[in-house]
Amino acid sequence: MEKIIEIFKKNNGYSRMIELKKARIHTRSVSRAVKAGIIEKVKPGLYKLIDFPWDEHGSFADVCNSNKRAVICLLSAASYYELTTFNPSEVYVAVPNNTDKFTLQYPPVRVFYFGDSYYEPGIETLETKSGIVKIYNKEKTIGDLFRYINKLGEDVAVESLKEYLRKRKEMNISKLLEYSEICGVKKKMEPMIKAILS
Repeated sequence: MEKIIEIFKKNNGYSRMIELKKARIHTRSVSRAVKAGIIEKVKPGLYKLIDFPWDEHGSFADVCNSNKRAVICLLSAASYYELTTFNPSEVYVAVPNNTDKFTLQYPPVRVFYFGDSYYEPGIETLETKSGIVKIYNKEKTIGDLFRYINKLGEDVAVESLKEYLRKRKEMNISKLLEYSEICGVKKKMEPMIKAILS
C-alpha cells in the first residue's frame, strides 16, 4: 500500500491504471486499496487518493484530469468567479464537438459540446492544490450564459452580468463586448450593459 500511496502523491493525488501497471502494481492491489478506502475510482482507468490535501477546487481538478480537453464553463465558472449565488450540483464542463462521450462516477458532470469557434477562446489555466484546472475567463463565461439562455434561464445570465458590472475596478467592457461577439450574443447583451451602467 505504501508504494501505491507514493505513486499517487507524486501525481498530485491521481494515478491512471497504466501508470500503476508500469510501476508493477497488480490490479488486485488496486482493488484492495479501493475497498480499504485508500483510493477511489474517478472513472475507468483513473483513480484518486482519498487522504490527500484537496482544496475546494478538487471536483474541477477531477474533471480536468479525467479529460484533458475539459474546460470548466457556464454555471460552474460563474460560481467560481462569484458572479452568481447559484451553486450547481454538477460540474459544468465544455469539450470540443468531436470529443468522445465521457461520464464520471464522481463528481457528477454536465457536459456541453462546443464548436471550435466557441471552445477555443477565453480558456485560462488555474494552478490549484488539487491540480491544473482549465476554466473560461469571466467575460467568456457571461457570453456563454447568454448563448445558453434558453437552456439555463435568463435569471443566472442577467445576475452574472450585473455582478460583473458591479465590480467596477475589475470590469473590462471592451473585453466583455469582444466575447459577447464571439458568442454571438452582442445584440442581446449590449443594450443590457448600457441599461445597467446608466
